[in-house]
This record gives sequence, structure tokens and C-alpha cells, in this order.
Amino acid sequence: MILLGSTGSIGVNTLNIARKFNLNVEVLVAGRNIQLLNQQIKEFNPKIVVIDRVEDIHLVCHNNVLFGQEAILQAIEQSTSSTVVNALVGFLGLKPTLKAIECGKKIALANKESLVVAGKFIDQTNLKPIDSEHFGLWYLLQDKKMDSMMVTASGGSFRDYPLDQLKNVSIKEALAHPNWSMGNKITIDSATMTNKMFELMEAAWLFDIRKLDAVIETKSLIHAFINFADGSTTAHIANASMQLPIAYAILGKVDEEILKPVDLVEVASLEFRKIETSRYPIWEIKDEILNNLDLGVVLNAANEIGVAKFLNSEIGFLDVAKISLNAINKFNNVKVNSLDEIFEIDKEVRKYCES
Repeated sequence: MILLGSTGSIGVNTLNIARKFNLNVEVLVAGRNIQLLNQQIKEFNPKIVVIDRVEDIHLVCHNNVLFGQEAILQAIEQSTSSTVVNALVGFLGLKPTLKAIECGKKIALANKESLVVAGKFIDQTNLKPIDSEHFGLWYLLQDKKMDSMMVTASGGSFRDYPLDQLKNVSIKEALAHPNWSMGNKITIDSATMTNKMFELMEAAWLFDIRKLDAVIETKSLIHAFINFADGSTTAHIANASMQLPIAYAILGKVDEEILKPVDLVEVASLEFRKIETSRYPIWEIKDEILNNLDLGVVLNAANEIGVAKFLNSEIGFLDVAKISLNAINKFNNVKVNSLDEIFEIDKEVRKYCES
């Protein structure tokens, strides 16, 4: 396989699956965690390594190291591997997804932004999402008339904070997720609920459905529900680990235990909460977004700027959602007709949000 984003949490879990099933890793693509990358190189012996910055090349223990986005695209094009695992974060992951499709490769997609901004133009024939929610929905699908789909949210770092304290929370507090450890960007997206908005948009493209919603489930053991027309509902329950969706996305079929089963007696109780706009202001635009999925490129660009500003201590936590809401308000009539337009709109929205 070609693994994009090898040192992030999805990348590390993917290599756990590669180790378990003795899979070949031809290309490793990583950012700036060179120490972990070198450990991965030693164990998996890839043919090619691609990193973010040219100045780090001398630190990498490999004799075939490239850098930058063009090198990622080149590695995908020139590799013999039939599978690309795209675990890159942000808009940066779109071009590699498009290149993998162009090369006819199978894509295990953890890069949410590819579908959020360009779902209209992405051929899903060889695509499998790596996400516990979408994996759960796929797992539950039956040949029955469906009414709606629902995914769950953890509620993020501030689900229990007093509302009047949210404007003053620190970066450290925002990055302290109650249920698991993830990268900085997705942890902030979880706290604002933008991540869940992205997942609803992904589900809209993946399952061709618009009747979608989300609910907070504080233990992160239920990942998805399908409501059927007959009034019944099914739920996907599994311990929270990305290794299950990763294994299915790469292998297609899994017949052995990847996770320990959930012991419901031990769990004892589950708690569900509504996603309130008073705590998660971004949720105000959920229906508007689902009724016009072209707005994904606007929301993503604005959110990337907002999160970066917050992590650089330039704005407060509540301003992240404000930047996104302002951008949606400004660009609410956007209609995307081509991939080129996506890149143009992305630039325009970023420029607006920076100012």
C-alpha cells in the first residue's frame, strides 16, 4: 500500500493492521514527526518516503526521500501498489485522492475534506471510507426501505463546560478530548462540532441521502443508527478503535477479531444528548449545508483558517465557528461546476477569512 499520513493516529493504526496481516508498505508519506517516521521506515522498509519540508530530508533514515505535494502525487502515479490509504489532514488531501482515482487505485479514505469539498466530482467506485461512523452505516445497510441515517458525536472537549466559560478556554483545554487522543485539527473540529458536520456531508455523498442527523453519545460505543420506514432502528456498537474500519477498507473482508467485543453489562448505561446550538453554534447551518453540499468548500476553507488562528492564539475558541458562519453567510449562493472552481473558491474564501 501507499500510506499518506503515516505518523498520525490513522496512519499508526493502519500500520498496526499492516503488521497484523503482513501487508507490504511501498510508500510512507509523513509530516514533521521524523523520529516516529524513522521507526516506521526501519520496520516496514518502504521503497519511497515523502516528507513535508526539504530541510528535514537529512534527518530521515532512508536513501529515497522526496518532499512536498508534487512528490506525493508522483509517488502515487509511479508506485505498483493497488491501494492508497489517504490519512492526510485538510484540503491538502484532495489532490492525492483525485490522483489515486485517476490511476485506478483502491482508496481507503480518512481524508474527510476530499468528499466534503469535492464529493460531486469523486468517483466512489474504488473508495471505502475510514471512519467509524460511515463504516457503521455501511455495516448496518439492509435491503429494506430506509427512512434516515444518524451518526453519533462524542461532544468534544467542552461538552460539560459551563457555556459562559467557553469564550475564555485555552488551547490546552480545547485539545484535551474526553474519549481519545487525535491530531490537533480534528480535536478542535470535534469541540466545535464541525467534524460532525463534515461527516454528515460525507454520508450524503456516500449513501446518496439527505435525511441525516447526529446525536451526542458520551461513551463513543455506538457509532451509527439507521432508521427504517417500518419504524425500527438498528445501531452499530463497537469499541472505539479505527482498526476495524481500516481493516475492512484495506482487506474488503475480515473474519477474525480485530477488537474486543463490547460488554454491555460492564458498560451498564449509555447517555444521549441533543446537539444544542447554544454550545455548538455551527449546528445552526446543518440543514442549509445538507441542502446545498456545494457549501462544503466554503465551510472547509473557513474552518481551516479559523482553527489555525485559534491554535496560533490569534482568536478565541468561539471565534472559530464565527469565522465559518460569516463565510457561509457571505458565500451562501456558491455553485460549483468544476474541480478548478473548487480550488478558486477555496482561495477566495481563505483570503476573505484571513482579512
